[in-house]
Amino acid sequence: MTAIDHEKKLAALEAVKYVKQGMTVGLGTGSTANFMIKELGIQVANGLNIKGVPSSENTRKLALDLNIPLISLEKADSIDLTIDGTDEFDPYLQLIKGGGGALLHEKILAHNSDLVIIIADSHKQVDRLGSFKLPIETIPLATRKIMQLLDNMQLQPIMRKKEEQLFITDEGNHIIDLNIKHINNLPLLNYTLKQIPGIVETGLFLDMADIIIVGKGASTLTFKK
Repeated sequence: MTAIDHEKKLAALEAVKYVKQGMTVGLGTGSTANFMIKELGIQVANGLNIKGVPSSENTRKLALDLNIPLISLEKADSIDLTIDGTDEFDPYLQLIKGGGGALLHEKILAHNSDLVIIIADSHKQVDRLGSFKLPIETIPLATRKIMQLLDNMQLQPIMRKKEEQLFITDEGNHIIDLNIKHINNLPLLNYTLKQIPGIVETGLFLDMADIIIVGKGASTLTFKK
């Protein structure tokens, strides 16, 4: 296991301590979230009674493989907490997410959760968001026009591909990655992007994280709102 993977696992194990009997838990997507899901699988095998709400098809498959009982969002009365990873977070607990392409489902789960816990390795901590390109999810019909508009906005849009094919989300949409390094007002950018017809959601998770747990070396750091 690499040093970064070790940090991811430490953060995941710390976050799972917040999970209690009978909870409905939002299950994030990505390499860090996978450590959390695997730990929950171990605890379920040892008697933990929870229901998981997966944020992606990949997460759903992993949870099923580990015999974690699942429930869809529409059938869940509420989500007690969601545990998910992040691509970047800043000192104000603002996030960029969507590197795995599940940003829409992840944001829906986070919005509908009583508590949102973000887990990360220490490399995800930044002074300012933007080193990681900002993903946005777009409806295919509008993607080409949106690309032109974003190019005019100096956001250097790049269509995301996977193995030379266009990346398609679980909802059948596209992902465009944007360069936002030069943007100072992220709430305004988020608002502006969401006013463009055909942009379904952005990877800016502003004021959504309640707790961020970071693996750092052989220990963890916890940041709270």
